[in-house]
Amino acid sequence: MNRFPEDTALILVDIQNDFCPGGALAVKEGDQIVPVVNRLMPLFPLVISTQDWHPANHISFKQRGGPWPPHCVQGTRGAELHPDLNTQPIRYYFRKANTPDRDAYSEFEGADWAGRSLDKVLRKLGVRNLYVVGLATDYCVRATVLDWIGYGYHVAAVTYAVRAVNVEPGDDAKALDEMKSKGAELITSDEVVSRVEV
Repeated sequence: MNRFPEDTALILVDIQNDFCPGGALAVKEGDQIVPVVNRLMPLFPLVISTQDWHPANHISFKQRGGPWPPHCVQGTRGAELHPDLNTQPIRYYFRKANTPDRDAYSEFEGADWAGRSLDKVLRKLGVRNLYVVGLATDYCVRATVLDWIGYGYHVAAVTYAVRAVNVEPGDDAKALDEMKSKGAELITSDEVVSRVEV
């Protein structure tokens, strides 16, 4: 099977149980991206997964004045990756918002088990091109993509493999439009596959 060159990575943003149907902060059809993501992973030399990893008293939770119900609490099933996600190709895991008084939407604010930032690991590996899938389009995917553009990476958001919270109707389209206007590429999963098959 053909794959993308070594300077390219696939980033899985927060494909966790609490963001899928039945979860504490469920994204409509969030689980429907999992088969698409599983299909894409073998095409990439590097796959990285990220997770919200909140303490039980996190500042984003409603009981502390935040906007969200408790979700992705450390050590709970809700914080785990979706059970149908193929974790075998995943090489690195990054977790964010893991202290009580600091929130984070962008994956660049997370760290791996060794305390390294995502940017540090990507630069060490010589990665310059990033394809992004995951949850949710209008929050963590959006924040991550915009940060990556600011860091100088080429970023492509895979539109068939993201889903949005849509607190307000159309938030998903607004987020995608903002990503595109700031320099991100919007691409379908079929287009991703076709780039490798050439």
